[in-house]
Amino acid sequence: MQRRAIAKLCVGLVSALAWLCVSTSLRAQTPKTTEKKPSVETPPPKPTPLPQAPSPQATPFSVPSAPGPSPAAGATPSVSAPPSIPLAPQTAQVSSPLTLDEALRLANAQASSFQQATLNERIAAEDVRQAQAAFLPKVSAPLSYIYTTPVIGSKPGTPREQSFIANNAISEYQAFVNVEGDFDIAGKLRATLAKNRALLAAAHAGTDVARRALVQAVIEAYYGLALAITQRAGAEQNLAAAEEFERITSLLVSGGEVAPVDLTRAQLQTIERRDELERARANEIVTAGALRVLVGYDFTRPISTTDLLLAVPVDAEFQQFKAGDISRRPEFTQLEAQIRAARHEIRIARADRLPSLTYSMNGGFDTDSLRPPRLKEHSGVSAAINLNIPIFDWGATRSKERQARLRVQLAENERTVAVRGFTQQFYAAQAQASTAAARVRLAGEAVRLAQINLETSIARYRAGEAQVIEVTDAQTTLVTQRLALYQAIFDYQTALGRLRQATGQ
Repeated sequence: MQRRAIAKLCVGLVSALAWLCVSTSLRAQTPKTTEKKPSVETPPPKPTPLPQAPSPQATPFSVPSAPGPSPAAGATPSVSAPPSIPLAPQTAQVSSPLTLDEALRLANAQASSFQQATLNERIAAEDVRQAQAAFLPKVSAPLSYIYTTPVIGSKPGTPREQSFIANNAISEYQAFVNVEGDFDIAGKLRATLAKNRALLAAAHAGTDVARRALVQAVIEAYYGLALAITQRAGAEQNLAAAEEFERITSLLVSGGEVAPVDLTRAQLQTIERRDELERARANEIVTAGALRVLVGYDFTRPISTTDLLLAVPVDAEFQQFKAGDISRRPEFTQLEAQIRAARHEIRIARADRLPSLTYSMNGGFDTDSLRPPRLKEHSGVSAAINLNIPIFDWGATRSKERQARLRVQLAENERTVAVRGFTQQFYAAQAQASTAAARVRLAGEAVRLAQINLETSIARYRAGEAQVIEVTDAQTTLVTQRLALYQAIFDYQTALGRLRQATGQ
């Protein structure tokens, strides 16, 4: 019995010494651990009756990478981690992502306000053709047959006569070729043609305006989806890092290295990252639907964009736009054409109060028989010129002229308001692009520093010099800075598109 007791005591002492060695190796931070080796995630050890100490290897925390130089290893001991995950992770969505140029090409072919403006331009072109045709004579060929009942009660043997005095015969055949038109002595036809040409120019400018608006909408939807995809991929990264931190914290808790409350905080961090991922997925679905509508994709067809980080500004591209370029906007061409059209309406309204001169000429036959002798007797040509002098119309034409003058004033007022609005849009877009470019630089540096902060916090936590709250705060800070970087890139590209639209490019 004594031998058995002594054997059990020796086994206990050996176990205690082994546990002490393992704990000391976990807390020790020596330069030898600075060498990074790709680690492979292993499932947590199966529970056994005796407490199992974690392996004395470096803790494999997943630390997202960021642009910029890597922190120097020296002051802060590094942590062994798997290969760094890129800032914009590549996800398997579709084999060939949709480019911006392809999205613009597809959007131009879809039903949109741009297509409606194109149809309005074609309608205005037809109005010009109709106004040009008004100068040419109109040719028509009226054919008619008139039957009148014979006179009732006529004497036997007398020729039959029509019962109505105004008619020429019982059966009357008429066939003419008419030519008629207007002499534009009041200038109404010329004013109408000039007005329709001005409206055509306004419709053409309106088509350009609608096209630029469609381009801006596609740019915002395209980069909106790129932002959503990047945010969703980043959320997946953040969740993976949080789950890894929770797993390692669980191992440390099971080994008695940290308090159980640290595991609770790590679990809360994981839940928050899962919620962030779900919101990012929903936002990606919504933004993808907006782009599908513009490019004509079916809602069951996969769609993705190029990497958002490829749109990082490399130079101050926004500085090439000048305020003086606002005058090149097609909206000004459209307003000028509308003003010209309104002024021609004044001429049209004034012409209604002036005399009008029309002409007509017809040739054919009007006979009661289709036999050649009768046709020859009743065939001929006639011509007429009509002069119409307006005298009194209760002021209707003067009211039309005043109305046309008011339309001119209205169009000129719209132009003045547009100049102010477009100027404000230009300076606003310029300020947004400038600040967004600065935010991209600042956010890139902030992401790099946040990554260093996270690595340092993890190392301090492993060494027992910091609490778990420091690690979770560092993770939250890195997530926030990465989202700020993505948002700044999106804001820069959309502001650049508005600058191009503001300067008529």
